[in-house]
Amino acid sequence: MGGDVTDHQERGHQDADHEFVGSVPELYDRYLVPLIFESYAADLVERVAQTADVPGSVLEVAAGSGVVTRAMAAGLPASTAITATDLNQPMVDHAAGVGTARPVDWRQADVMALPFDDDTFDVVVCQFGVMFFPDRQAAYAEIARVLQPGGVFIFNTWGPIEENEFPHEVEETLARMFPDDPPRFLSRTPHGYSDRTAVLADVAGAGFTSSDVSVLEARSRASSPDIPAVAYCHGTPLRAEIEARDSSGLDNAVAACAAAIEERFGAVDLDTKIRGFVVTATAP
Repeated sequence: MGGDVTDHQERGHQDADHEFVGSVPELYDRYLVPLIFESYAADLVERVAQTADVPGSVLEVAAGSGVVTRAMAAGLPASTAITATDLNQPMVDHAAGVGTARPVDWRQADVMALPFDDDTFDVVVCQFGVMFFPDRQAAYAEIARVLQPGGVFIFNTWGPIEENEFPHEVEETLARMFPDDPPRFLSRTPHGYSDRTAVLADVAGAGFTSSDVSVLEARSRASSPDIPAVAYCHGTPLRAEIEARDSSGLDNAVAACAAAIEERFGAVDLDTKIRGFVVTATAP
């Protein structure tokens, strides 16, 4: 029975990891996007632009609050049709509400069962979303299905949490606050798919003919310690983990994380390391 309880709890954690609801989309966009996502978005758009002379059609899965979508709408030729999807309708609504430089086809869609015909897109892109897929190899196979032969799938995944300084400090602080049941969303999901050998094996198992992983290091900057503390505690499903342990403890968690971040990185103009991977795969 103990094993069954543990398995049930783990499945519960994993289900909750997908819940970007309530105020989370807005806070995610306001705090996390400039903190960790914008530089990687610019890199992805550059890579998409280089996949062909003029990519005719691009599908984005797990588009989140739309940081990559907005960058593609501004940076890719007007002739490139962009379709952006996310599993979470609140994220789709928020991203569509923010808007883009030119029209984008926004859709709520599950990457495990994409609502598109075979051989539809030249490129599929995903920024830091594959970690949330319940069956990555099956999701990659579904992406390969909607890609045209020779089409390209480009995605990011984070490196180990120890190599990403703000989230690591947040998780360590929360572990001290809740030693009997530390919230592990950050290391479990966003930073839980950092074994490059495993990533490439999943891509190959889905039928892609070739793939490559490159390391992309960047800097995560904030004007004050409050910004990363709020970003991670309010702008991700980590919030639900904190509130499950202490229903009124969110403000205390933010304050503790901000204090720990200030002690380690300073009170103003913080500049820390982030490390992720870029994977490029070619469809058969």
